[in-house]
Amino acid sequence: MIDLYYWPTPNGWKITIFLEEAGVEYRIVPVNIAKGEQFAADFLRISPNNKIPAIVDTEGPGGEPLSVFESGAILLYLAEKTGQFVPSDPRGRLEVIQWLMFQMGHVGPMFGQNHHFRMYAPSDQDVSYPRDRYQNETLRLYGVLDRRLQDREFVAGGYSIADMAVFPWTVPYKRQGVLMEDFPHLRRWFNGMKERPAVQRALDVGKELRQQNLVADNQAREVLFGAKQYERR
Repeated sequence: MIDLYYWPTPNGWKITIFLEEAGVEYRIVPVNIAKGEQFAADFLRISPNNKIPAIVDTEGPGGEPLSVFESGAILLYLAEKTGQFVPSDPRGRLEVIQWLMFQMGHVGPMFGQNHHFRMYAPSDQDVSYPRDRYQNETLRLYGVLDRRLQDREFVAGGYSIADMAVFPWTVPYKRQGVLMEDFPHLRRWFNGMKERPAVQRALDVGKELRQQNLVADNQAREVLFGAKQYERR
């Protein structure tokens, strides 16, 4: 049993996609990031960086419970535990890990900042420079992925955790100011991913939880984006 500490965001979807694809039994533990539940002391013991997702594997190494934080580390752990979605040969495994790190180091941070400045930046401040900066970098990264997918079905050869990591961050492409038709190879891959039954189930997990309009909710905005470090003791 995997306990998944979760909120329906791109990083959370990465893990539900894996669990649904692999057929692993799991239980959702909601962590309402708009209410600051990610700063609760119990959660910080599992995820010291106060970010979702995190997991507790009740049957970890040696049969003892094990907690894992950071979505990329979780994907690697689950892939190695189940023997699925990462190749066993050294070259294939390295290929997957490289593109997983590409998502962790570039796609997630840049798309996330783009989304923030386009959707959540204060309307009374001039954010044109950061908005343009992250928009341009997002488009560059879409171009990298489009070229990568020009001659292959999936990001790292066969279907893998690299695809599971990248795809959720392309789901809100319209909010990122991206025209998918400008990236035909990526669009083909995107549509294929979207049609996978396990991916559809994964994106539906907890969708009823995310009803809040963060733009209009000042308290939620302060929890998510304020300078103050929240901690629940």
